[in-house]
This record gives sequence, structure tokens and C-alpha cells, in this order.
Amino acid sequence: MRVYVTGGSGFVGSNVARVFEAHGAELAAPGHREVDVTESQAVRRSVDAFRPNAIVHCAILNDFAALYADRHAGWDAYVGATRNLVGAANGVGARMLLVSTDWVFDGTQGGATEETPPNPINLYGFLKAASEIVVSERAERGSVARIAAVQGFHRAPREQDAGFGYFVSALVGRLRARERFGVWEAPDINMVATPTLASDAAELMWRILDRDLNGIFHCCGGEAVDRRTLAMRAAQVFELDPTRLDLRRRPPAGALPGPAGGPPAQVPYDTSLDATRTAAALGVELPDVAEMLRRMCRELAPA
Repeated sequence: MRVYVTGGSGFVGSNVARVFEAHGAELAAPGHREVDVTESQAVRRSVDAFRPNAIVHCAILNDFAALYADRHAGWDAYVGATRNLVGAANGVGARMLLVSTDWVFDGTQGGATEETPPNPINLYGFLKAASEIVVSERAERGSVARIAAVQGFHRAPREQDAGFGYFVSALVGRLRARERFGVWEAPDINMVATPTLASDAAELMWRILDRDLNGIFHCCGGEAVDRRTLAMRAAQVFELDPTRLDLRRRPPAGALPGPAGGPPAQVPYDTSLDATRTAAALGVELPDVAEMLRRMCRELAPA
């Protein structure tokens, strides 16, 4: 299978590339300097030259302040880019798979299924939800893979933030250094989600392509938890000292995303997903949190 991947150097995209290559896929993963996905002609030329069987769109503008500072640029980076890639996919008869997010939900829709109507409460969620519509309405062969609370290894790890991503790697790094780790707890951050190992999400995406499936899929783990539970289980699986965890820590000032100099954006509280339909369609049993952490532990182990 020939697969065109955007955002291949990012956290999710690099895992997609690694997993797909392990399945024997031939990849094209041009960087932003090679192909600006907001430029329709550049996208069309690049895709036409490679002629993929599928396009997996992982690239995002991962900067809340930038999204709010320039709404036109934000729209182009998400919705415009998706439209360009869908057009290019249709032109070569390729499947279009958009990587989306649990933040298309408002935080009161816990246990959302693949059929639950999105109701985003910040600009990032809105742009992802709008991009999903582009794929659903325009792609001749279209799929959406919603991911959630993504964990795993990345060459440029990040600290804990108002979302759930990178949480475990940040915790493990601090506790392995014998430092303390404050587990944030507040009503205005993402407190409940469905943790997902990035490589597991990539494996589910591969199955979508391999089975040539249309529609929306929840490419996540099989169990939703809050931050405190995830922290305690991570300490146990990674054999770290749980007494170094400072539970119920209020996030520091400035931790919430939003426009520079303006009020912070709203963050959905409970973005837990129900992936029952996805698991059945892909013929898999989704891992619980303990199994997801064990897999992550093996991935992070020294070679």
C-alpha cells in the first residue's frame, strides 16, 4: 500500500509512519517546507506525483495562541488543508483519512460514540469538527479517526498541560529523575479522557485503510479514567514511587490555552469516548489502561 502522510515528523504522524512501514507500506511524508498543505496546487502536484492508495492527514497547527491570533490562518491550516487533501485524494482515487480529536465534544458528552453529534467549545475543537464535515461531505472514500489523550514516545516530549496528551511521559520523566510530579485537578481542564497509545492508534488507522472502511472511528483505548487514576496506575506499571505524586494540584497560572493577552479558551472536562462500534468494525479488543501502560513501558524501554 502506498500512503501519503502529512505531519510525519509530529508526535502522532511519526508513530503512524513507523507503524505503517512495519506493515510494509511505501510512504511519502513531505515536511512543511516541501509541501505547504494550505496551498492547493502544491498539494495536488505532490499527491499526483506519488499516486497513493491513501492519504493520512496528521498535520495540525499545534498552537492555540496562533489559532486565536489569526482566525484566517487557523481556518486555512485545518479546514482549508483538509479540503485540499480531499480534492487531491479524489483526484487519484485514494482513501482520505483525517486524524481528529475527542475535543470535538464539549466535555459534558462523556462516553460519546462515533454517532454522537460534536459540540466543540474552543477553536481547536471547532476546526477539527469542521474538517470532519469536509471529509464526510467531500471525500469519495473518506474516514475520520478520532484519537484521545495520546501517550507514547516523541523526540520532543512536552510537559503536562490542560489536555491529556503527553501526561504519562511527563510523569515518568519526573519520577525517574526522583522529582515530584503535581497531578493537576480543576474543573476547567480536561480531567477525564480515554488514554491512547500513539502506536495503538496508528494500528487502528492501518486497519481502517486495509479494510477500506468509510465513516467515523474512535481510535482510542478501551477505558476512560481521570488524571489521578492514570497517574497512580502509571506509577505502578513503570515501578515508580507513587509517594512523589502530588495529587489534586491546581494548574499554575497561564496553564490554560488561549489567545495571547486574552481570556483562556474553554477546555472540555470529560471527553471520554465509547469505541464499541469501532472495535467491532476493526475486529479488535481495545486495551484497558493497564495494558496500554504496559505497552508504553515496553516501547520506552532501552533497546
